[in-house]
Amino acid sequence: MSADASPAPGGIDLGRVHLQDPSPSPFSLRLKEALDSCSQFFETGDFGKSDTAVAAVVGLLNSIVEPPLSDSESPAPCERASEEALVEIQSFLSSPSSDQMAVDALSLELPKVVAKFAALSDRCREIAGSIIDFLVSSCSPRDMLSILCEAIDTHIRESKEQTYFILLLGGLSKVLDRTQRRHVEQVKVAIPVILKVLNVISSEPDDEDKDSLNDLFGAAISIGTSIQAICEKMVGRRQEELRAILGLYVLQNMALISKSTQSHIVSSCCSLVLQFSKFLPFCELSYFGLITGCAVASITDEVSKEDGDDFMACFSFAMSGATLAVIWGHISDEIANAAGEQLISVLNKIRNDCTVRWRAIGMFKYILSSIDYPWEIKSHGVELLLCMMEGINSEVSSDNHTDFSSFMPSLFSALQAVERIMIGTSDASLRKKAYSALKKVVSDIPSSHRFDILRALITNSNSPSMIAILIDLVKEDIPREVRPSDMSEDNDIIHRQNRNIGSPFWSSHALEIVELILKPPKGGPPPLPEHSEPFPG
Repeated sequence: MSADASPAPGGIDLGRVHLQDPSPSPFSLRLKEALDSCSQFFETGDFGKSDTAVAAVVGLLNSIVEPPLSDSESPAPCERASEEALVEIQSFLSSPSSDQMAVDALSLELPKVVAKFAALSDRCREIAGSIIDFLVSSCSPRDMLSILCEAIDTHIRESKEQTYFILLLGGLSKVLDRTQRRHVEQVKVAIPVILKVLNVISSEPDDEDKDSLNDLFGAAISIGTSIQAICEKMVGRRQEELRAILGLYVLQNMALISKSTQSHIVSSCCSLVLQFSKFLPFCELSYFGLITGCAVASITDEVSKEDGDDFMACFSFAMSGATLAVIWGHISDEIANAAGEQLISVLNKIRNDCTVRWRAIGMFKYILSSIDYPWEIKSHGVELLLCMMEGINSEVSSDNHTDFSSFMPSLFSALQAVERIMIGTSDASLRKKAYSALKKVVSDIPSSHRFDILRALITNSNSPSMIAILIDLVKEDIPREVRPSDMSEDNDIIHRQNRNIGSPFWSSHALEIVELILKPPKGGPPPLPEHSEPFPG
């Protein structure tokens, strides 16, 4: 390659690579020969030999990026030879004399192998990115979408090297920008592959490479921007479906970011969450709809089910993402502003409606019960739950005519999740906050159902100390239930004098609890605490 070669598409000056040694290496000559043969066979219509020539090019590239193992060591790829190989490929692709059929044939294989070079050096990454950009701009968008998705799927089975996927996801974003028709179908092909790699990589503990992880989610944000741009050009039913898909994609990413194993996740990931939060207004996803779960149900209904459950399965964390989106808004006012929200207004609306509040409480089970999310995120989740319960007068706000039974399963799960926080955390302040949340949520349950919830929690607990705490809640509740909510102030003195007598209803329930503890249904000794555990009292 001569030093005065013109810059190739993508801004790569092909001559700069050979400043130290302008003479091509033997490998570079072999690769050029293989590329020329490939072009020649396609020009003459000798497709049998052309397939062999394409395989030879791919084989040569693989031999550089994955050199054969020796008996003594695993040699690292030669950086100079790698750069020369990439420049040779770039020169061939951009040459007017190269046969277009040869370029199309190589495009089927090149993204898969070229992406491997990206991890070798910044220069290799730059040239490899330029090659993928060239292929995206010169080949069929539909074909390139399939090619890039296949390359991503292949790499995720072979390696967790993040640089590979940053390059390939960047290519996907550009492909989506170029699609002219069947936009929803194309997006449905790409999103499961994208979310699969994000899920796998974000679950890998690699605190030293957090910049690459942020770049990976940065590529995911670019893909979201491309989908939004497509959606803005559409109308009608298909536009609403694509808008819903984008909403689910954003919520899934919120959950995946929050699952990250990075230390100090809040400070590390705030900027990413802020960027994803900017999509929420476009997707018509409000904090109120997210924290109550209604928004997720609504956008899920918008997505066509003609593809079966396979496509929807890639959004398995969307419900968690809905709660997390609001938790992040609680963490940072800047994030809430990006989502176009005033969180205090949302919380006031929830506080003033018991059925909405019960629905919102149930949503916390997805975060607090999961082992996927770090304690830092769970702590902020408990804080949001406590904020939501501030100033609640349960006796006044609970509607006696409301069918509470439909809320019992989700509230029970949420309370069990709070219990797990109390048992599992080593942070005394988080234990204390979780205990306060437990008491507030239990007190918000209508009295006619409160005993059933407490009994179920006791029956399903394996922790003697937790059982003791729950019994304490039962004991505290009996005096409250003695005095009806409509008792006059004149009778309050009599109530205070008789509060130790107890109401027949709650006294019988208390005796039932005692019997349940002292005579376990499954037999064995009573689950009484043998020694104190670090629970708040």
